[in-house]
Amino acid sequence: MTLKPLGVAALALLAERPMHPYEMYQLLLERHEDRMVKVRPGSLYHAVERLHADELVEVTGTEREGNRPERTTYALTEPGRAALRQRVTELITTPVREYPLFTHALSEAHNIPADEAAAALTTYADRLDEEIADLGSLLTAARDRGVEPTYLLAGDYLLHTTTTQRDWIRTLVTRIETKEFTWQPDHP
Repeated sequence: MTLKPLGVAALALLAERPMHPYEMYQLLLERHEDRMVKVRPGSLYHAVERLHADELVEVTGTEREGNRPERTTYALTEPGRAALRQRVTELITTPVREYPLFTHALSEAHNIPADEAAAALTTYADRLDEEIADLGSLLTAARDRGVEPTYLLAGDYLLHTTTTQRDWIRTLVTRIETKEFTWQPDHP
């Protein structure tokens, strides 16, 4: 069994303390982990159900508040803790070939005129500027609250990789505009 990203996120939250899936969902959003893992309430509930079926988590209680639906609280089991450690270790030691859409778009950018490509890339870089500002603000706020640096590694990584990507794109745009970069002629 290979843990998917949402399963890893759920186990990591339960390593902190027992909680119910809705609380897990709220924490993932509050911590902006939805930038790293695709999170939807339904998919999180299904992930927790799979973890329970695999005996990586266990039910510790069920409660109901007023007219709200029952909430089942889960806790991490020892096999769950071991699976979490193993999967995180695999993920940080073994590069995985990912297929990001932007890289694919770059591989096909020669299909549009150079000036259109430069304009589109400029728009993309502008949006990355917004992302960089947002990430920087989130990291600053977390540091101001005294969040331990260990918990900010992913945010720091995202900030640095996004900044590097933006810088590379801006350099490419300059090279296209100054004709330093030879663009393939338009196809008929």
